[in-house]
Amino acid sequence: MNVYWLEQMQVEVPQENDWLSASETACLSNMRIPKRRMDWRLGRWTAKRALASWLHVPAHPLVFAKMEIRPAPTGAPEVFLANKPADVSISLSHRDDRAMCALALSGAELGCDLEMIEPHSDAFLADYFTPQEQALVAGTSAADRPRMLALLWSSKESTLKALHTGLRVDSRCAIVSQVDPFVDRNGWSPLQVLYTDNRVFHGWWQRTDSRLRTLVAHPRPEPPIPIRVPAYCSDRVTQCA
Repeated sequence: MNVYWLEQMQVEVPQENDWLSASETACLSNMRIPKRRMDWRLGRWTAKRALASWLHVPAHPLVFAKMEIRPAPTGAPEVFLANKPADVSISLSHRDDRAMCALALSGAELGCDLEMIEPHSDAFLADYFTPQEQALVAGTSAADRPRMLALLWSSKESTLKALHTGLRVDSRCAIVSQVDPFVDRNGWSPLQVLYTDNRVFHGWWQRTDSRLRTLVAHPRPEPPIPIRVPAYCSDRVTQCA
């Protein structure tokens, strides 16, 4: 199964809100915490940029305003086009003024996560990871430990997003059983996660400097394909070419 991904930065988000739908604008107006507002706008912007390329429609505010990213009862994002469910599965993540969006065909179980590689305490390792995962960390060098912890944690986050549970369940229900050093031409390496009901999720991970990304899906995904986005046309009257 093909999976596509896009990452955007906070500085790329327009200052105006004319690319949001009426209901999204209303939702934004109810948010009082500036960081929450910024993250929410960044996630919607990244999703709409990715969707415009997926759907082969212009990157234009009039088009974007007809797209909506709504939370399902589980909290997972769902895409609506002109108030109708879209034939696409989507996952979102944001961290430190960046957002990641993953897209696949409708019906796919899909999750993505964006993390920073940074030190964590021994208590974090003991509280959120299984003995098997703790052994993976113990087998790495001290210098590589932050990367391995970020990789394991991010893989869990992606899997629980794909299951539409999030961290409402114990993170140890998702066990990262394999992280492969193989790298494909776009910099992604395979991973595998086992869930407590004997389900297996396959996925991919990628590192760029201090930032780490993971993506898991069912059916088994091919290496993630980067989305190339056209220039955004901010003129609400003139249609983009």
